[in-house]
Amino acid sequence: MTAAKSRHTEQKDAIIAAMREANDFVSASDLYERLHAKGHSIGLATVYRQLNSLAKSGSADTISMSGRQMFRLCDETPKHHHHLVCECCGKTVEIEPPDGEWMRAIAAENGFTISRHVLEVFGLCSECRAKQERLRNAARRR
Repeated sequence: MTAAKSRHTEQKDAIIAAMREANDFVSASDLYERLHAKGHSIGLATVYRQLNSLAKSGSADTISMSGRQMFRLCDETPKHHHHLVCECCGKTVEIEPPDGEWMRAIAAENGFTISRHVLEVFGLCSECRAKQERLRNAARRR
């Protein structure tokens, strides 16, 4: 680990604590707002810089969701992993990836060799799906 990656500052510690509280994927701007609501005076650029540093070191996951870069702390699961992500509330569940043989076979069928992979499955969690169904039913009754 390089000195830059291992250096802990009060700001970095506050960002990590806020990410732990968020539990699921969160945007830099949402995290920035949470930090300011708790009285931390951290600039948005610093939040972005720290989040990208955490992602680069493997301590955080990053995905693109609805055109926004989202981050999730993964210090409890530092190994390579994949997610189911609710597009409505951001709830995240870690999942096991497809078999490596399957991925290599699909790549080979299409003339590719795999150098790396990312698997994020997006949809609606059961709570958000039920909420949408209640809203649809209420609209039908009108």
